[in-house]
This record gives sequence, C-alpha cells and structure tokens, in this order.
Amino acid sequence: MSNTEKKAKIGILTISDRASAGVYEDKSGVAIKECLELWIKTPFECDYKLIPDEFELICEALRSFCDDGCDLVLSTGGTGPALRDITPEATLAVCQKELPGFGELMRMTSLKYVPTA
Repeated sequence: MSNTEKKAKIGILTISDRASAGVYEDKSGVAIKECLELWIKTPFECDYKLIPDEFELICEALRSFCDDGCDLVLSTGGTGPALRDITPEATLAVCQKELPGFGELMRMTSLKYVPTA
C-alpha cells in the first residue's frame, strides 16, 4: 500500500440485548469481520461496537461510526420481528438515503441460513 492510499474503515455494529449483557458471546459481529477478510482484498480496518437494542444507543453508535470516518457501516442483530426490536426505526432515523428493496433482498438471502431472518 502506498503512502497516498487510504485504508478503508468499516464499522461493525452488533445490536443485542443479551450479548451486550454478557449472556452469550457475540458471534455475528465476528462472522462479519471474517467474511470481510475473505471478500475484500484491499487493506481495511474495522471498528466494532456491541450495544443493547436501545433507540438512542443505536442512533449514537451509527452517527459515531460516520463521524469517525467509516466508509461502510454494517449492523447485525436486533431482537427480530418483535415489539422490542426498534433497530429498523433507529437506523432509518439517522439515514440520509434509503435503498428501497435492498433490505428485502438481504432478508430473503438470510432466510437460506437463519429461519428467523
């Protein structure tokens, strides 16, 4: 990598009440980083956060990643399709542009691996 070449910075946000409370280990954030290391051939660095499913904490973490210069922010978790899950609403609250249909495609693909996707 040359001195002028900038390393990409990727934020990985795991949103989980139980993992953030230490009930179990966060495996999804680790899996995302492992996939990125397989798929991305250019140098990059990751910034990782694990937080509970709380509206303000999610908004704050997403904004922080962007303010800290992340080129890409990936999130995983939330409690699923339940009243407690406010991850989608918090994410939309900080987004400037939504990609219609992209979420549906990701959920459809995820169903191949996780029945509750």
